[in-house]
Amino acid sequence: MAATSSDPLIWLHDVDADGIALVGGKATSLAEMIKAGERVPDGFCIATTAGELTDDLRQQIIAAYERLGGGPVAVRSSATAEDLPHASFAGQHETILDVLGADPLIEAVQRCRDSLGSERAVAYRESSGFGDAPVRMAVVVQRMVDPAAAGVLFTANPITGTRTEMVVDAFAGLGDVVVDGSVAADHYVLTGQADERTDGCLTPAQLAQLREAGDRLQQRAGSPQDIEFAFDRDGTLWLLQSRAITTLFPLPVSSRPGPRVYFEAGHMQGMLRPFTPMGMSVMQVASAMYLRSIGVPADPFEGHPGMVAVAGRMYLDLTAYVRNKAARKRLPEAMKIYGPRVITALHRVLDDPRFTPLPGRPYRLRTAIGVTARVAPGLVAGLVGAMARPKRARKRSFRAATDVQRGVHPPESLTTTTERLRFAAELQGSFMTTGFAVMVPPLYASMLARLGAIGLLAGVATESEVDETLRGMPNNVTTTMDLALWRLATAAGEHRDLLLNTPPAELATRYLAGELPEFGLGEFLRTYGHRGAAEIDVGVPRWAEDPAPVFAAIAGYLRVTDPEQAPDLRFARAAAQAVAKIDELVARARRTRPARARLAGFLLRRSRALAGLRELPKFAWLYAFAEMRRQLLAAGAELHERGVLDRADDIMFLDFREALGAVEGGDGLRDRVAARRAEYEWEMRRRSVPGLLLSDGTNPEALAPTGPSADGTLVGMAAAPGTATGPARVILDPSGAHVEPGEILVAPTTDPGWTPLFMTAGGLVTETGAAMAHGPTVAREYGIPAVICVRDATQLITTGQVITIDGAAGTVLVEEAD
Repeated sequence: MAATSSDPLIWLHDVDADGIALVGGKATSLAEMIKAGERVPDGFCIATTAGELTDDLRQQIIAAYERLGGGPVAVRSSATAEDLPHASFAGQHETILDVLGADPLIEAVQRCRDSLGSERAVAYRESSGFGDAPVRMAVVVQRMVDPAAAGVLFTANPITGTRTEMVVDAFAGLGDVVVDGSVAADHYVLTGQADERTDGCLTPAQLAQLREAGDRLQQRAGSPQDIEFAFDRDGTLWLLQSRAITTLFPLPVSSRPGPRVYFEAGHMQGMLRPFTPMGMSVMQVASAMYLRSIGVPADPFEGHPGMVAVAGRMYLDLTAYVRNKAARKRLPEAMKIYGPRVITALHRVLDDPRFTPLPGRPYRLRTAIGVTARVAPGLVAGLVGAMARPKRARKRSFRAATDVQRGVHPPESLTTTTERLRFAAELQGSFMTTGFAVMVPPLYASMLARLGAIGLLAGVATESEVDETLRGMPNNVTTTMDLALWRLATAAGEHRDLLLNTPPAELATRYLAGELPEFGLGEFLRTYGHRGAAEIDVGVPRWAEDPAPVFAAIAGYLRVTDPEQAPDLRFARAAAQAVAKIDELVARARRTRPARARLAGFLLRRSRALAGLRELPKFAWLYAFAEMRRQLLAAGAELHERGVLDRADDIMFLDFREALGAVEGGDGLRDRVAARRAEYEWEMRRRSVPGLLLSDGTNPEALAPTGPSADGTLVGMAAAPGTATGPARVILDPSGAHVEPGEILVAPTTDPGWTPLFMTAGGLVTETGAAMAHGPTVAREYGIPAVICVRDATQLITTGQVITIDGAAGTVLVEEAD
């Protein structure tokens, strides 16, 4: 008989599949297993609607307990936010085992109810995004199983993510000691092979039973499961719980057959957070437009099979290169710039027999010849021209950026929604054809000049010393932007109290409403308002739309009271030190290698003259992104007016093809958008993303996890030379954040939208990145040390903790907390 909301007590076999609001997640899951024919201990549930433990309710609970047969029972929490796909609440609420007798039962029920408001449960809800959402508590009472052995079965490896492995932790006796980690459990990894363990508290036959049960539950649930079990004294298997494994990174979905390996490429642009669906679609369009520009046919709306979205992150398929005999030899060296984490994982992939070399090339020879013939002449000419006449190359690059800015303006004839969408897609092509070919060769020239200087100075200077010559570089648009913001802050002195003591979000709202005095911010946003954090995602607002991060940076600058720490003076000192370093290195080399010294000096000065252009292509590219966003939001507003979308920015949760289809009608779009928006918000809370990922879900880096050394040193990758000691400031999102002068910024990743925070920082630590990425490049220019690719830095370091970073050695020493 189906239960109703008026029933204070509900037997598990009467619980409906949609009964979470009435009996919570755990009871609903147990009921589903019972209905599927699994062996689950009998029991009942005290509903969320049962009210206070009145005498009448107590008597009903005791009567149900006696109907269950009395004796020992398990009393278990079953909150409405428990055992859900994205939130397990494992261990956050109470479970009391071996409860015997009426009075202890009532006491245990109350303890479970009270645990809803415990400090740990409240903190978990807040961190899982439930916030103030209403959560209610039901309580499950089940007959106890007297276990010979019990434990936990994961139907996918929860550490490595491998979906072809199951993992069992078991102990002879009650399984709660396995769940709470208080004993050393017997550990089994089930691969289906004959060489699995035969010792421990479980027999091979019992392990086979668990594997079969895991397969059934996983198939029924549609996702890997975390299952609690017990074998009684007669050897019978009882299932005590089944819920989703909430920590797994999703599987890549690809049309390409066989085992595959993917590289997470978003972090190269400071994107550790997920892309919006439209943002990912734009990257597919940009990829297609680039291929077109070099003569390779591509459909911008079809997507490239080598680019795969996983959990909103952008992964590139490396399988063809990993499985090519020649390419795999060069791959570790080529990918060294992405840090030791990726290299360690890559070597494990190369040792995996599933990725042994195959005959053939990782590309089509005819296509490669055609691309080379089309691209090489202009690239070589631009590179040679930049080396010979760097000033002229800089002028051409900045002129090309201006041409891109002019080229993104929409025509007056643009009127229909379809026209807006197609114009938005074509904007990526305008950047590829107008600016890319002009702005990239000087960058290659600067990189080759640097590498040449390193080679010529081998034995005389270290690579870190050569990189010191790139401090305070001229002609960098990101540095110019940050210094312009500093000047803006110094000119806003009369508004100091307002800007320091008002929350940045409130200042942004008041500014956009025209309620703030003008102090030059309008001009700044006209020049740089197309930028922002996560700026390569077209679904993310620009500073012109939400200037809160700009106000936060201004407040940080206003906190600089030491004139010697003024960002413009720090930058000028860094530039002077860099020029002096060139002279020092040349003089040092001249003692033994005068000819090499002259050539090294030439290359160092050329590198310095051109390296500042590193930020320009992206700066210009963002003009296209900003205009795309304007057109997409306008199209979204039109679809909203027609009743297709609930709001204009819902269009960011569609892709281009879906948006074009919505013009003809939008059946089901609202539900699709709502689901994707919820998934996006969940993924925004994910703190760890695999650098490499296999098609079976394996994170190769997790096969050999690393942590701090005995002295508390974290090891990453050198990115900007120098040392600094100071209190850490851990920031996950730059919006509204500030860094006090001298603090060391610790972040998941950075892009140019973060760089205003660098101006007051004493150093930089990130979890991902590449030495030539935007964040480390700007850090070198400011003369602040930087260490990147420090695994889990934002979790291992806390704000206020004193740390010492060595940007040349790539280390972070974490001092013991008081």
